[in-house]
Amino acid sequence: MSELRVISLEEVSKHNYEGVDKSCWIVISGKVYDVTKFLNEHPGGEEVITQLAGKDATVGFLDVGHSKDAIEMTKEYLIGQLPESEVSKSEKTAPKVAQSKGSQSSVLKDFTDIMTSPTWTNFLIPTTMGLIIYTAYKFIFN
Repeated sequence: MSELRVISLEEVSKHNYEGVDKSCWIVISGKVYDVTKFLNEHPGGEEVITQLAGKDATVGFLDVGHSKDAIEMTKEYLIGQLPESEVSKSEKTAPKVAQSKGSQSSVLKDFTDIMTSPTWTNFLIPTTMGLIIYTAYKFIFN
């Protein structure tokens, strides 16, 4: 891979989704991404990204817990990196936090992934609660 272009935070801040061109650049872990063309495709809606346009989005990106596919997709939008002197402490520690999560045992990680998946939290838990309430109601009033 060729050497990445060095882009300052000042330059990134100019691409804040305002103005004529409405370009949208974000920084994740010291890398600069031009996500302008991705905004309409983002599953969470473009507002999620545009509110971080021209800024460091490391913490927000990592907190969401993007899939491996989403992380792989970021490579498509990579346009440069920050100068070492501008990489903030949060960007330097965030990848370490993400890596330390990977140090969990495989079984624990799989269980955690299942318990926090949208399917589990949005469908199975409410359905189970409904069945329990229905059964209790039938038992009490019959």
